[in-house]
Amino acid sequence: MASIPITPSDISGRIERLPMTSYQTKLFCIIATAWFFDSMDLGVMTFILGSIKAEFGLSIAQTGVVASASFLGMLLGAAVAGMLADRFGRKPVFQISMVFWGLGSLFCGLSTDVNMLIASRIVLGFGMGMEFPVGLSIVSEIVPANRRGRYLAILEGFWPIGFICSGLLSYLLLDSIGWRGIFFVLAVPAVFVFYIRRQVPESPRWLSDSGQNEKADSVMTSMENHVRKTLNNKELPPVVPLPAAAAQSATGSSFSELWKGEYGRRTLMLWILWFFALMGYYGLTSWLGALLQQAGYEVTKSVQYTVTISLAGIPGFIFASWIIEKIGRKPTCVLLLLGSAVSVYIYGHVASVQGELHYLMMSGMFMQFCLFGMWSILYAYTPELYPTRIRATGAGFASSIGRLGSFVGPFAVGLLLPVTGQTGVFTLGAVSFIIAAAVVIFLGVETRGRALEDISG
Repeated sequence: MASIPITPSDISGRIERLPMTSYQTKLFCIIATAWFFDSMDLGVMTFILGSIKAEFGLSIAQTGVVASASFLGMLLGAAVAGMLADRFGRKPVFQISMVFWGLGSLFCGLSTDVNMLIASRIVLGFGMGMEFPVGLSIVSEIVPANRRGRYLAILEGFWPIGFICSGLLSYLLLDSIGWRGIFFVLAVPAVFVFYIRRQVPESPRWLSDSGQNEKADSVMTSMENHVRKTLNNKELPPVVPLPAAAAQSATGSSFSELWKGEYGRRTLMLWILWFFALMGYYGLTSWLGALLQQAGYEVTKSVQYTVTISLAGIPGFIFASWIIEKIGRKPTCVLLLLGSAVSVYIYGHVASVQGELHYLMMSGMFMQFCLFGMWSILYAYTPELYPTRIRATGAGFASSIGRLGSFVGPFAVGLLLPVTGQTGVFTLGAVSFIIAAAVVIFLGVETRGRALEDISG
């Protein structure tokens, strides 16, 4: 008797019916380690940029290039990894990214001149850029719809935690081991993360969508067995029936499909959103420590103040992970983008006046609350807008365009700062967030509580 073929909708229905258990949480935490250590590697530049500038005798414009270098690598890595992950699978690309990340951090520490440092930051950024679209795709494809937004938002919450830890690391070790030693320390976790990631299975949704039905069934059965074990072998809920549109599938994946039909509108919205959101964010945060030093605060104090205000990012992402399932993706995104615009404008005016420490800290914490909350919704929203066959490609190119904004932001700050001062720099950031909010208002769609196949059907 011939076996009944397994379809993508069958796999999706089996995923949607699974309750969240410690098994899925373990997989989630393994993936989240990428966000944590990537954040440390990227965020550390905020705290050591002033030291690098002083050692190499860089101009403000040259310092902007150093701050932007990793984003050029991320731009390339995100675009390449997205297409590779949709063609060859999530897991192998996720593993390969670690090689670039670890070597990039190591060579940053070995840099003997600014050109080698810039090249090493590009390699490091390439590895980090590879991880984002793949990690987002894996989480969105193994977590049921009723928890997906919250877990994706929490995933991004590891970003402020990593950023804060990079500040603490710099605060404790920068004076004793220097900025090169900091990079050596950050290269070590790459080996650990490379090892534990082997436990993450290939996405059964991707396997089924790419025609590998037997492998999809095998991985899905293994996941179901793990879930049953955590539930003391209780029977799983019945398979959730999907809408008819969700049962439709397509073959192949390409860049051109991102612009077909409804996906074209979504792609346009995401590209504009990511470009301006990341231009505003990295244009400001990459310079936070250096700007405080320019305003008259000593290096140790600037690191201490930046770490302190970044603590507000933790309740920021917690707030985002809660409200995203209450009011939806679109309104949460707009709310936090507009909050970011207001907060950075206020902070820019306060930070330019030395002696207003109380107001500096309050406005800075408000700013980081909104900024890190914005990050959470950005990463939760993006992978939901594409079908499995082009999800990593869509998320990868959106992230890649965002990295273009990340590259432009710090460099633009380096050019504007001598002309407009700090208030002009932070005004530019506020305008960037307003543009990002506007495009979500006019082009965004709501995805809360819907299965991925329903959204893309």
